[in-house]
Amino acid sequence: MLKKFIFALCIWLVMFVFSIVIGAAETTIKDVWLAMTAPETSEQTMMIYEVRLPREAAAVVVGAALAVAGAIMQGMTRNPLADPGLIGLTAGANAALAAMFAFFPDANYIETVFACFLGASLGGLLVFGIGAKSFSPFRIVLAGAAISTFLYAVAEGIGLIYKVSKDVSMWTAGGMMGTTWHELKIVTPFICFAMLIAFWQSRQLTILSMSEEVAVGLGQQLTRVKTILFFIVIVLAGASVALVGNLAFVGLMIPHLVRSFVGTDYRFILPMSAIGGATFMLLADTIARMIHAPYETPVVAVVAVMGLPFFLFIVRKGEKML
Repeated sequence: MLKKFIFALCIWLVMFVFSIVIGAAETTIKDVWLAMTAPETSEQTMMIYEVRLPREAAAVVVGAALAVAGAIMQGMTRNPLADPGLIGLTAGANAALAAMFAFFPDANYIETVFACFLGASLGGLLVFGIGAKSFSPFRIVLAGAAISTFLYAVAEGIGLIYKVSKDVSMWTAGGMMGTTWHELKIVTPFICFAMLIAFWQSRQLTILSMSEEVAVGLGQQLTRVKTILFFIVIVLAGASVALVGNLAFVGLMIPHLVRSFVGTDYRFILPMSAIGGATFMLLADTIARMIHAPYETPVVAVVAVMGLPFFLFIVRKGEKML
């Protein structure tokens, strides 16, 4: 297992360096090294330090957060289709963003991040409220689709009435472009804290993913464990939307791919999902930057092109892959 983690980390490191070196402006690995050690050496190194490094750091943080959040949701609900973007969390955060822009235009970035947390909580609670009688995969997905559509409509309505649609769209378009070190310093601690708690609860999640009867039989406090796990997902999803906008399918794909690599023990699934999600987002952002360089392609479109066929494959296959 250690060899697998080392292999995954090596792939992530290569992808991280590649994503920083490759771009519309030609740079070298030497420029990247100077940007991290002496960023004021030249215009090239300053550009890398101020533009590319925070952008790719955001891709790493958000990719890891969404992948871990998806793995937790799939394990907690035993639903192979669970994903923060498919069960109302990101839609709730999006609606909260629209409300902040409309009613609190002078709010600072920290207040906006907390608004995203509250919105994600609302979206998740509505979905699980509808599906409370049965946590069957398709019931949760249908409830998530309905609530997400409603919350996106609320966000659009607020945007049109209060003329903040452009601001909301620019924020939630799903991309790392324009990410700053200041934003990363605010959001990253929340994500790191939530992921540490997730790793701490990974053994409990493994037990819960078997069945609730098994978990109770082993003495697990279901309400406590589910509350902690749901809190983790809310923080991860809310922080991700606050940083880069809506990105669906990342939390759906990566945990599935990881399980085929490390098995069903969440002590290995969660950290490997973090590495896999970070690597995937670096790849998606690099493709988005280079597919029509020097113009930007929305990274959300790249992720959707990769994720939608995978989602349809899972639905068609109809297997429980947990």
